Amino acid sequence: MFFNRRFLLRTLAPVAALSVVGTVLFDHFFIKVNTFRLRKNPQPTATLKIVQLSDLHLQSVHIGLRRLCQQLNQLQPDLLVFTGDSLDNPTKLNRLDELLGLLDAAVPKVAIMGNWEYKRHVDVDQLRSIYARHNCQLLINQSTSFVLQNKRMAVSGTDDLMRGTANYTKTLADYRPADYHLLLTHCPQYYDVIRTKYTGTPPIDLVLAGHTHGGQITIFGFAPLLPLGTGRYIDGWYTDHQPPLYVSRGVGNSTLPVRFGPRAEVALFTVDV
Repeated sequence: MFFNRRFLLRTLAPVAALSVVGTVLFDHFFIKVNTFRLRKNPQPTATLKIVQLSDLHLQSVHIGLRRLCQQLNQLQPDLLVFTGDSLDNPTKLNRLDELLGLLDAAVPKVAIMGNWEYKRHVDVDQLRSIYARHNCQLLINQSTSFVLQNKRMAVSGTDDLMRGTANYTKTLADYRPADYHLLLTHCPQYYDVIRTKYTGTPPIDLVLAGHTHGGQITIFGFAPLLPLGTGRYIDGWYTDHQPPLYVSRGVGNSTLPVRFGPRAEVALFTVDV
């Protein structure tokens, strides 16, 4: 019995270790694109493609990110949105510039702040300038809009909950009536404020958040460590209140350079309007 137990440990331990390493490397270089079909108009005259990238925590533009950018360009989205924590290192602004340069410049883009940009004192003016260079607006408690396929798309972006000054009322102050309205917020816990204040005027069709990485490391589906600002919203869809919320598991990692369990993702929403 002792021999069998020792044999099993010697055999299974390396297999388990290789499995963990393989999963970590796989998630790092092969980022899943999850697609969701949403229908606002039962008789649509256009279908808009919206891509959400969240929590890049960009350190380098590695082969996995290059492959992802190629894939996103092939999808020909109408809009790209970045829901915070693109950077957690102020010396990596050039890497963000490099990554954005790999994406189709003609596609309009919108970004918001995350807690790490504030925590690590990323220069907001430089960040805004780099985004603008690549057809991307940085929204901090602001709204903007685009005409896409003859439909007006409104996008509102709050400041970060944890280290910014998130303000729902200020964010929507310059909203213009639109065929579809996205609200971006980094920390999903701010959704509790949004759904409490939401009256339907102005209408919000979808809230997108990130921050949690889906737990980043989970054990049998349980996330032992979640960042402040998560609330009860860990990943995926939350539709028990209006407007609906989607929490992205994000692309990168924070604090620990590993991800185990929650697969790195980019979300693609095809919206019938």
